[in-house]
Formats: sequence, C-alpha cells, structure tokens
Amino acid sequence: MGLGGFEFSRVAPFATASRPVLQTHSMTKAQPEERRRVRRRHPHLPGVRILTALTTSWLVVTLAFPAGSAETETHGRPTRRDHGMRLRVDPRNIRIMDGDTAEISWSPTQKETVRVLGIDTPELFKSDGKKNLAGLEARGFAKGAFAMAGDVQLLRARTLDRFNRTLGYFFLDGRNYSVLVLRAGMASETVTRFGNNGFPHEAEEVIEASRSSHRPSADR
Repeated sequence: MGLGGFEFSRVAPFATASRPVLQTHSMTKAQPEERRRVRRRHPHLPGVRILTALTTSWLVVTLAFPAGSAETETHGRPTRRDHGMRLRVDPRNIRIMDGDTAEISWSPTQKETVRVLGIDTPELFKSDGKKNLAGLEARGFAKGAFAMAGDVQLLRARTLDRFNRTLGYFFLDGRNYSVLVLRAGMASETVTRFGNNGFPHEAEEVIEASRSSHRPSADR
C-alpha cells in the first residue's frame, strides 16, 4: 500500500528513534524468507552463536571465580579469635576427638573445636559402622603425644572450616604435631590439596614429612 506516493517499505530504512519503523505485510512476509536464505548460505551460523555464548560464559566464570591459589584456601567465615600467632593452651583442657581433631575447654561454657591443619587421619569408624583400627591408632597416638607435652601451643588460621571449626596447627614442646603424625605414618598430608592456609613455613614442613612417610591404608 502507498501513502502520498511512498511505500512504507521504502520509508522504513530511514526511520529514526523518534520516528518508529512501520512495517507492511510484505515486509513481515519477506523476513522469514530472508532468514531461510541466510541459513542456507551459512549453515554454521547457529553453531557459531552457541560457541560464542559458551566462550563468553566461560570467560565470565573464570574472571569471577579464579582457580584456587596454592597460597591459601577459602573456608568459612573469619574467626573471631586471635589468630596468626601461637597461643599457649593448658594440656589438661584439651580433649582428643580423633587423630586430626581436638576440643579445647577455655571455660565450663566456652569450648573450641580445632581441625588440625596439614593432615587427614583415618576415621574412627568404617563405612559399615565397624571400628577402624587405623583411626583408633591415630587417636591413641594423638592422646599420647599431647599427654607427654609440657608445652602446647595453638596457631589459628584466619578462617573457620565449613563446619565452623577452628583451623590450626598444634605445637607440642615446639614441634609441629602434624609433622609428628606424618612421620609416624598415621596420616596423609592435605597441603597439596587445600593450600597452606597462610602458613607457608608450616606447610612446607608438612610436605617434607609426608615424603618420608607412608599414607595409611584405611577406610575413610
């Protein structure tokens, strides 16, 4: 159809933002045909669009969530307790839960669970519910080591783990407990998996000790 000697299809290309494009029936009908012609000439275009979208998404994720650094692992919320320095703990107030976990009673109502950094010891029970001998031995080793220590110190990391437990190293008469367990062959090291948690020197000691120890064969 025409209006004043001009067809809408001829006016449309010159439309601006202030003058909306008017489409005729012939224009609407022609668009699907033009798209089909483009698809026949360039059948790879849909795949290119998908690949471009996936690449863009990958870049966004990579920039927003960079790969974990070997320097530290991000755990839960920051601890509210003093951290980054060694603190003395009365050995009588420490309860050994297993080879890599202990509970400190600071007062009758204030307790702190510590997940020892750098090591992973076997669980106390197997997946079938039976007692795990390797786990019991690791706990026994921990109880003996702490009982013999005249001076116990705790070095807390700045963040908690996902269970809101303190992450830290124990030092028994100046010796890194994690290193002692590894040398006894009752634990596997976790530094290569989780990073050094802000303690590069202690982490290096753990890695060195693991090289001369054997990972326990136990049900985890």
